[in-house]
Amino acid sequence: MSSSSDEGSDHEEERPSKAMKTNFNASAALSSTPLDVSSQSTAVFKKAKQPPVIILLDQATLETVKNKRGVYELLNCDDHRDLCKKKLRRDPNEFRPDILHQELLALLDSPLNKAGLLKIYIHTKTKVLIDVNSSIRIPRTYKRFAGLMVQLLHKMKIKAGNDSTTLLKVIKNPFSQHLPPGTRCFGFSCEGTLYSPIALAKTIVGVDPETSADQPPTCLVVGAMSTGHITIEDHPYIEKMLSISKYPLSGAAALSRVMGGIEHYWSIV
Repeated sequence: MSSSSDEGSDHEEERPSKAMKTNFNASAALSSTPLDVSSQSTAVFKKAKQPPVIILLDQATLETVKNKRGVYELLNCDDHRDLCKKKLRRDPNEFRPDILHQELLALLDSPLNKAGLLKIYIHTKTKVLIDVNSSIRIPRTYKRFAGLMVQLLHKMKIKAGNDSTTLLKVIKNPFSQHLPPGTRCFGFSCEGTLYSPIALAKTIVGVDPETSADQPPTCLVVGAMSTGHITIEDHPYIEKMLSISKYPLSGAAALSRVMGGIEHYWSIV
């Protein structure tokens, strides 16, 4: 009896605990191969005068309206549906400034932007062209974002509170005059030529950050509207229409795939 009890205790001691099982499974799921990242990328990008990637968020719906209390608000389909139908006689679903908000968050949060490689512009349906400082911290909540856009449309400029840095400003049209000479422009649409994120990066940007810094930048035109497509007729400087997925994606999701492909191609993590 005593020998059998000793054998049972030995078996119990050999059984791993639940914590040990969890740690073992987690470590097995992780790759033991380190990621090879070029240490020169950051230094080269910081010295570049012009970011190698330019994004134009086109046909954004940014319009203001005065409410019953006399306060200006950003026109949107949720709060002003009756106003759009009865007074403006327009489809309320056209007024989706939240799409622009989502796209800006996706771009400004990307490692590509944090590395100083991205320049963003906004073009509205009412032909207002906006220059976005890449260091701006866009409000996370839509309500605060809407208030910021109303302030911008009325004052034409938003400055940082602690210094004189201009974060947002309305600039003169046309957009093409703000592009450096030799800039290659591409539009995005679900009807464009389909590429995977990596294949797209290899097509539109240079092989590495150093060569891209010496060449003219690449401009990508992406829609910020709820319906419709970017067309070459609206942007004659577009060289080719591209697509990033065979499925219809939101603007923020499409931009995340594009930025992710470029970041992977340039080893930006």
